[in-house]
Amino acid sequence: MSRKTHKITLAALSAATVFTLASAEMSGAFAQEEANDGAASAAVEVAEEAPAPTFVSSEIVQPVPEVVEEDVVEPVEAAAPAASSLRELVNATSTDFSLSEQMQCLAGAVYFEARGEPLAGQLAVAKVVMNRSEDRRFPDSYCGVVYQRAQFSFVKNGRMPRIRTSSNAWQRAKAIARIAHEDQWDSAAQDSLYFHAKYVSPSWSRKKAKRTAISSHIFYR
Repeated sequence: MSRKTHKITLAALSAATVFTLASAEMSGAFAQEEANDGAASAAVEVAEEAPAPTFVSSEIVQPVPEVVEEDVVEPVEAAAPAASSLRELVNATSTDFSLSEQMQCLAGAVYFEARGEPLAGQLAVAKVVMNRSEDRRFPDSYCGVVYQRAQFSFVKNGRMPRIRTSSNAWQRAKAIARIAHEDQWDSAAQDSLYFHAKYVSPSWSRKKAKRTAISSHIFYR
């Protein structure tokens, strides 16, 4: 073999070696990319299959959606009927509703203690029951006040007598109870906690501050 032929053969071998190494590197790079792509795909699949968390351990501030003014709806409250007198208010107040236990007690006190009194006197009796329920010296509910021992003479053996629910007096008592409970009309009794009929003079009355006298009842604080 001549030197020239030997040199060509060596050059050819070198080139073949370089090409082989380059091919190997490229093949490795392609294999690495495929491996990376496979790992990424697997990660996506795992992420998609992972269950959503049920709670977070840190505060998240949610973006507040923009409120369009025309979408805002103001709450509607039932307004008290407009009236120039208590009688007009009573006549305008609906009594076509079922009473809760507490409102039954309040209306019952009005009915039995003051159904023969003018409306202002009936409202004053309702205010006394309400005032007592808000005073720590008395029970904290209308029924607790009404059924408190030895306080209201119409209560017998812890029970309220039968009410003539079809009577006009009961309908007025219901209206008065609602007006008092919803504070729709001021009462001359103000913050009174006690009252008695004018034909009696209990000893405790001398120690109380008189607020007003309405028809046959006197009211005290």
